[in-house]
Amino acid sequence: MVNRPIDPRDTWHDLGEYIREQRRQAELSVRKLADLAGMSNPYLSQIERGLKRPSAEILQQIARALQLSSESLYVRAGILDSERESNLIDAIRSQNGLTGEQKQILIRIYESFAAEHEADSGDHAAP
Repeated sequence: MVNRPIDPRDTWHDLGEYIREQRRQAELSVRKLADLAGMSNPYLSQIERGLKRPSAEILQQIARALQLSSESLYVRAGILDSERESNLIDAIRSQNGLTGEQKQILIRIYESFAAEHEADSGDHAAP
């Protein structure tokens, strides 16, 4: 059996299918989710069909509109490593001295830094 390389388009297609499924479970139309996420419905439709590669910011907007964790979409998009992400998120969630709101704020800060790091690592590639 020959192992074929992973096609990045498969990642975007799988991510799009996941977003579509989450939208359907939330009983939202493409138009409604696009409005909630602050984007055009043709753009969201292209993301769902795997035709567009959404940025971390767009994924965060979609996650917020679907009431999902941004990190779950980042992992599916390959922006975050699932093991590293889940360990940190689990550690934050296990802190007894923090309120639920404080935990969510810390998770959002982490997501923001992780997305910024991902964007910066592409800009500062070695010559």
